[in-house]
Amino acid sequence: MYLIFTDLDGTLLNGEDYHYDEAIPVLTALRQQQIPVIPVTSKTRSEVEVLRQTIAPNDPFIVENGSAVFVAPADERFAIAPTKTLGNFQLMQLGCTYTEARTGLCQLSEALGHDLQGFGDLSRKEIMQLTGLSAEEADRAKAREFTEPFLTLKTIPPEEVEAAANTLGFQVVVGDRFSHLIGTQAGKGKAVQQIVQAFQSAHPDTPITTLGLGNSPNDRAMLEAVDVPVIIPGRTGPHPGLTMYDWKVAPFPGAKGWASIVQALLELD
Repeated sequence: MYLIFTDLDGTLLNGEDYHYDEAIPVLTALRQQQIPVIPVTSKTRSEVEVLRQTIAPNDPFIVENGSAVFVAPADERFAIAPTKTLGNFQLMQLGCTYTEARTGLCQLSEALGHDLQGFGDLSRKEIMQLTGLSAEEADRAKAREFTEPFLTLKTIPPEEVEAAANTLGFQVVVGDRFSHLIGTQAGKGKAVQQIVQAFQSAHPDTPITTLGLGNSPNDRAMLEAVDVPVIIPGRTGPHPGLTMYDWKVAPFPGAKGWASIVQALLELD
C-alpha cells in the first residue's frame, strides 16, 4: 500500500501558473486504485479545501507548514487522535494558534529591532500585489489558523531570525519572499509521521510504502520522513538547497514531472 505526500506550489502545481492539468490522469488513476494523495503545504485550510476537490477530494491534508492535520470524520483509513473538530474535519493540531503566532511576531519584531510585516498587517490589495493572487485567493491565503507569514528580512541573516524565534518558543521557516512563524511542535515531517502512524493504527497488518514529492528546502523534513523521497526540479534543475541529497529527481518540472515519476514509480497503467 502506498501513501503519497506532496507539496503543492512548484511540485504538483506548476510554479508559473499553478496549473496541474498534466497530472490529472495520474491523480484519477491513484483515486481509482484507492492510493491516498496527501497535500503537505504552507497553504491554509481554506486554500486546500478548494484545491483538494479535484486533487484528492477524500484524502487527509496537512496545512500551514505542518501545523495541523485534517481528516474527514468518516475516513476510517486513518485512526487519528483528533484534538477537536474544525469545519467539516477532524483536526490534529501540532502547532500554535493564529493568535499566538501574531503575538509571537510582535515579540520577534521587538527582539530583532525591526518591524516585521505579517499577513495580518497587510490588506487584501497588498497581498494581491505581492503574490499575484486574485481577491478571492488572497482572502483564502489570509485565512490563517496556526501560523503567520511575514515578509522575509533581507538585512538580517536567517540564522539570527531563527535563533531569536527559538528563544521566544517558535520556529521560523525562511523563504525567499515570505517566511513563516510557526509553533515549536509543528513541522511537515512531524505531520507526515502522524498520518503514517494513524494509517498503521487502522491497518496494523498492511505494509505501506511512503512516497514524498517536493521542490524546495522547505520540503526537506517531509522528504526525510518518507521511504521514497522525490525532488521536483525547477526550470534550471533541482533547488540548490536539495542537491546534496541522493534522492530521485523527476524528469520535468511541475505537474508534468510529478505525473511522470509517480506513474513510473507506482507502475500505473
